[in-house]
Amino acid sequence: MVKLVCLECGQTNRVPQERLDAGPKCGTCGAALMDGKAHEIDADTLAKAIRTDEAPLVVDFWAPWCGPCRMMAPEFSKAAAALKGKARLVKLNTEQHQKAAAQFGIRGIPTLIAFGKGREAARQSGALPAAKIEAFALRSPEGR
Repeated sequence: MVKLVCLECGQTNRVPQERLDAGPKCGTCGAALMDGKAHEIDADTLAKAIRTDEAPLVVDFWAPWCGPCRMMAPEFSKAAAALKGKARLVKLNTEQHQKAAAQFGIRGIPTLIAFGKGREAARQSGALPAAKIEAFALRSPEGR
């Protein structure tokens, strides 16, 4: 069983490993847990997902005024679709969540951080194409 935090309601769910790519849904609100989409989340949901998730979690720290962030957004979405059932990709707006950005030491955006087992596993700054985002997500210890 793999624990996943619902990105909509924050409830922790347990999903059989072999069902991760079968579109599991939250037992509380019915939202998709691993739907192959990049979800915009808030700092509280991110903190809970980092502590709880047992699947690879990759966070894109970005801001709406950042040109490279906007250029990378469609690539991040492509990577999320390609990683359906293998990893979850989420976005955190550093303008809205400045405290969280400071907590993670974000100095430049876009910055990707892969989390596994409750801690940072890898970090990469700068805009990347979808294939490099996928490789980044899968090379982290939890993505293997």
